Amino acid sequence: MRRGVKESQKSYRGVKMQDIDIEKLKTDPEFLENLVKLESEMNSEESIAKGYHLLDAKLAIGADEDGINDVFTFIVNTAFNKLSDKLTRFEGFDLTDVEDFATSRAIYEHAIQRYSENDKKGSKEMFLVLHHTLSDDELKDAMMIHACAVMAGHSFEEFIENLAYTDEMDPNDPKSVFVTTFQQPNDILLQMFSKYVKEGKEELKVLEKK
Repeated sequence: MRRGVKESQKSYRGVKMQDIDIEKLKTDPEFLENLVKLESEMNSEESIAKGYHLLDAKLAIGADEDGINDVFTFIVNTAFNKLSDKLTRFEGFDLTDVEDFATSRAIYEHAIQRYSENDKKGSKEMFLVLHHTLSDDELKDAMMIHACAVMAGHSFEEFIENLAYTDEMDPNDPKSVFVTTFQQPNDILLQMFSKYVKEGKEELKVLEKK
């Protein structure tokens, strides 16, 4: 699994990695013990948020690729299990909840990966599901724009170069892991994509409570 549009902020339990001597960390017994503990907590609690903390730490110290891929796999698999549970209960993601936010992020990053690999059906479906489940209006609109771009036939490269606007993303804003700003206002884009908005909403009716 590749990273999303934006690299994850490299931090470990609130400490920015650029402020730490990475080479010392690689052999620091306490740090390494904490990573083992964090991985155990991640698995026992099925915590995607802790999975991202562990992933950032492993990436920062240049851990072995298999270990990094294991964390990626855990994040994706657990995210889709949690999404399935939400859909079954007709619930959405509350982005003020740490785990819900991390789950939404994981699904989004996977959708972006699929889009970049030209899996238009898979990526469109994930963007639409995020539109359906996210509690944040700005993100809901952004996910619909993503889905509409796919339906309109835009390649991933065209989406990034011609539609998305990422130059002023605030790295301190947690929502910056999502593309939410575009080269035209969201309401204008949704109007331009009105045909596809209608199609997307029709597809989502199957997820609505009867």
